[in-house]
Amino acid sequence: MSDYELERLRRQRLAQLGKRFLTEGKKKEEGNKQNVLKRVFVDRAWEVFNATQAQYPEIAEKLRNILVQLASSGKITHVSGQELYYLLRKMGLRVRLKTTIRIKEHGRLKSLSEKMREKP
Repeated sequence: MSDYELERLRRQRLAQLGKRFLTEGKKKEEGNKQNVLKRVFVDRAWEVFNATQAQYPEIAEKLRNILVQLASSGKITHVSGQELYYLLRKMGLRVRLKTTIRIKEHGRLKSLSEKMREKP
């Protein structure tokens, strides 16, 4: 191999290592954000946040960064699902959550459709 080919291979390898280093750093950063949110989110906050992420991904990412900053600085200690949903509504976002109505009858939970199918 010539010196030129060796230099080209060396540069190529350095570029690959640099890319890998950047992606690993981003993964660690995302993991740290998740850990901070795990400490802060209570009740159904994850359900609301995941629904927001599915429906408004760009806004959810910005919201995640802001919540992580506030939690890291100690300005917030916990966020419930209701508080997060209320915040999103105040921002003008209509986050659709999966809701079900269930009725407890004779110690058994029945969905509303099951209850309506029953004959009186």
